[in-house]
Amino acid sequence: MRRAPTTRHLCFVAVFCMYCLASNTTAYAQQVRADPNSVAIGGNVTSSTVIIGIPQEKVDELVRDAKRPLEELTNQQRENIALLKDKLDLNLGQVRAALAILGENDIPPDRLAVKLFEIAERFKDLQATASAQVGDDPKIAALKTKAQTAIEAGQLAEADALLAGVETEQRRTIDRLGVNAAETSARRGDIALTRLRYSEAAAHFANAAAVFPPKSAHEDKRVDYLTKEAKALDKQGDEFGDNHALRAAIERYERLSDLNRQERGSVVWAAIQNGLGGALWMLGQRESETTKLEEAAAIYREVLKLTSHEQVPLEWVRAQRGLGNTLQAIGWREFGTTKLEEAVAAYRKALQVGTRERAPLEWAIVQHNLALALSTIGEREGGTTKLEEAAVAYRELLKEWTRQRAPLDWAMTQNNLGTILNSLGQRESGTTKLNEAVAAYREALKERTRERVPLQWAATQTNLGLALKSLAEREDGTTKLEEAVAAYRDALKEQTRERVPLEWAITKNNLGTALSLLAKRQSDMSKLEEAVAAYHEALKERTRERVPLDWAATKSNLGTALSALGHLDEAVAAYREALEERTRERSPLQWAALQLKMGNVLFDLGLRESGTTRLEEAVAAYREALKEDSRRGPSQWASTLGYEGFALMILAERRVDPAMAESALSRITTAVEMMRDSGDPAAATYEQMLLPPARALVTRLRAPTQAKKRLQR
Repeated sequence: MRRAPTTRHLCFVAVFCMYCLASNTTAYAQQVRADPNSVAIGGNVTSSTVIIGIPQEKVDELVRDAKRPLEELTNQQRENIALLKDKLDLNLGQVRAALAILGENDIPPDRLAVKLFEIAERFKDLQATASAQVGDDPKIAALKTKAQTAIEAGQLAEADALLAGVETEQRRTIDRLGVNAAETSARRGDIALTRLRYSEAAAHFANAAAVFPPKSAHEDKRVDYLTKEAKALDKQGDEFGDNHALRAAIERYERLSDLNRQERGSVVWAAIQNGLGGALWMLGQRESETTKLEEAAAIYREVLKLTSHEQVPLEWVRAQRGLGNTLQAIGWREFGTTKLEEAVAAYRKALQVGTRERAPLEWAIVQHNLALALSTIGEREGGTTKLEEAAVAYRELLKEWTRQRAPLDWAMTQNNLGTILNSLGQRESGTTKLNEAVAAYREALKERTRERVPLQWAATQTNLGLALKSLAEREDGTTKLEEAVAAYRDALKEQTRERVPLEWAITKNNLGTALSLLAKRQSDMSKLEEAVAAYHEALKERTRERVPLDWAATKSNLGTALSALGHLDEAVAAYREALEERTRERSPLQWAALQLKMGNVLFDLGLRESGTTRLEEAVAAYREALKEDSRRGPSQWASTLGYEGFALMILAERRVDPAMAESALSRITTAVEMMRDSGDPAAATYEQMLLPPARALVTRLRAPTQAKKRLQR
């Protein structure tokens, strides 16, 4: 007889259910990206838990020493095994077998708890695996008894071998014992699932289904085994990045869909369709095209069309969530926000039925994905409305994903909330939101430790650096900048070039930017040299072929640092390269800003040289910038116009060109008037200082011409 579940057992089931839900939801991607002016969100929604009070490193020791004789273990290790035996409701052999399984499959530290509970639950399911059945001959009954004993001892490989013998004997009398043989294959599949060997499990379930011909008296069993096969292939594809397994899962789900076509709208049909949609979504995220994602969206829409939340509430909510995930994945690849807005609508509908009170785990997952969609829309749009909605969504989520209940998910949410607050701070005056962002990142780091989740710790350190740098740009002093530099340096301890090359390059770029600003405030040329070195390092991975716009951003940053060092020709070369990718068509405002920077460097070069070539190039760059600078505001446009006027003054004097001098005076006068009108008196004062020498130049260059005219008269 199977033992009745204890309260502790049900608690473990709850944790395991959180894992099952989380494995089908949007995971962000664990590669986080952040550029100088943005912060990326990263993380996953897999639930996390403390392993029954045993420190992580002690569990790691137990896993590592799982196959050593018990007498060779330390007293502490034996005590920890005894604690696991009691808490997991398993015997000694089963506990040691579960630890060995974790070691064989190289489970990441943040998933050890979930997998340990999963294996423990499957051991309980296996208790009746080899029970003798009516009609078993003595040989089969004996093998089943031995298999049962092996399972009790945690010897799963031996149990599997014994059941293989049972399977062989049963298949010899398939006509008489077909159902039992299929059940044995299925139990082998359950054992393989317990051992996290999903491909083996799928093969066993396929064997179980193959026992029965289509449309036989046992069609319901055949369909059940085929469904288990599809789910096992789905898990193999999801957890191990196996696209071949995902394609096989899609084919199995499609076959099941055909078998259940007459039951369209039923719970079973909806569950199969949701499985198919999930596999298509997962595969679509890994492909460059959106074909699979579009197919997934169509599948989910069909489920929602043919079902209602009153008839099949859970599957209806999952279809809404799946549709939202798919639309969000498509929206990330497209310009605009149309698909993202549709994703938000789908998530909101899901939350109306899958409420926090009714289904807290499902609610938390949907709430998380809703916040992500809102934040992406907010980043693409002007204003702060969507970003503020995202912040509210994350704050609500923190009420469910508490630090005590789900520490890593709590930390991920704090990190993502910090990202939203940082974005809001960039769009608002003052420093309130930026300080809140820094506080959120520091909260996240309480659980996202280097020892526990090194890459997530590094990602949050990078985000913290970005927020601190933004604060430093609005405050005097160097304290925040020095903290930002320290955060970037910490991140690079784990974000190595070998492990995560693009993230390493991003953080190198961000470090260079912080060092450049710090050098300016401290008048420290060595910091500028460090910045230049950091940019050169970043460009080793941030190549033009791989990430052209990011390459251009780093080239632009490099140009600015080189200019500050006085390497003006190198700076101009860097700016010209950046403009090859940062074109007016692709990013007009950034293109204009880069033209202005290059114009300023060319102007400085022109002042150092006796000729006019560099000055002419500077004027040309300023005029290019003016084509888009009006979109950056009247003050910026007027400032660039003033720069052009100043360059024309010098050029007119060298050419002895009164017409050009008059043109320079006209531009400077217009710039002063516009700055006054735009409410920027400080800038107007600077430009106004150019008016007297500009007028004097016009008078001086005009005098010979007027004298010549008088002589001609």
